[in-house]
Amino acid sequence: MKESSSKKNGLFVVLIILLVIVLIGLGYIFYVVFNNYIAKDDYNKIKETAISQTETQAMTGHKELAENPVDFSSLEEINDEIYAWIYVPGTNVDYPILQSKSSDYFYLDHDVYKNELFAGSIYTESCNLRDFSDRNTVVYGHNMADGSMFATLHRFEDKEFFDENKYIYVYLPGQKLTYEIVSAYNYDDRHIMNSFNFDDDNVFKQYIESVMNPRSTVCNVNENVKLDLESRLITLSTCLNSNDEGRYLVQGVLIKDEQTN
Repeated sequence: MKESSSKKNGLFVVLIILLVIVLIGLGYIFYVVFNNYIAKDDYNKIKETAISQTETQAMTGHKELAENPVDFSSLEEINDEIYAWIYVPGTNVDYPILQSKSSDYFYLDHDVYKNELFAGSIYTESCNLRDFSDRNTVVYGHNMADGSMFATLHRFEDKEFFDENKYIYVYLPGQKLTYEIVSAYNYDDRHIMNSFNFDDDNVFKQYIESVMNPRSTVCNVNENVKLDLESRLITLSTCLNSNDEGRYLVQGVLIKDEQTN
């Protein structure tokens, strides 16, 4: 009888442990789903504030805009660390870019309102100037399961999509930067800005050669683009779709710098 009772107690403990594990799992799933919902709501509000409906339609239609569609004055009232806006046709990337004055990692898990959020924000680090004048500006965003933030950059893994979607647009107050996409590929987990001294011409020359010839089985390259020491690059960086450590990069070169109203 004692042995039978002991077995029942043991089974009861196992069931309790399994129940706790299930509840934790469900709690985590709820947390992620809720955070994704909050993130979408936040950025929908930001878009409504910053970009008019007609201008949004023009951007969606891949039309070049003579005017700057972003109301940076309104954005500054929300958060003065918003300093640019990025739009990548063919993807869901249509977001403000932020740079924290206090910590390079702040917007890794905070939204545009500076509230904690799993999805974080699109951001750059303090090693990059906010005018995109560096030889390489690295912009970070999470690879979210719901397709938000930088998740849809992985569409550039498809050769047909890569060939049909060639541009990245960055808006600054009074300025529009157009980048032609050079390459998109899997990369390792190195911090690019800390790993290369781009002030050194020889280092930069070797780097742009690697951009045109990525050492990755997952890559697409625009062979019509030419890079040189005068090139100004933008690097969009997000996580891989797999659990492997590393990054997925979409890189472009500045081809047009326009002043806007």
